[in-house]
Amino acid sequence: MKLSTFDMVRAWAALTGLVLAAVYFLVTILGHEPSQMVTMLVAGIGGFELFLVGQDYLLRGREHG
Repeated sequence: MKLSTFDMVRAWAALTGLVLAAVYFLVTILGHEPSQMVTMLVAGIGGFELFLVGQDYLLRGREHG
């Protein structure tokens, strides 16, 4: 399966977001104060992914409708 560059960016963004979320929860479980930078990165990457999912649904709806 050959992925486009855009699909690879999405895959790396999703993987990075999952790793950062795991780091956030690990730090929280260990009783430390998580960095605000990690929180903002997780939120930013999550927003990016949600935007792309919405855009995919919109574009697919236009193709079929």
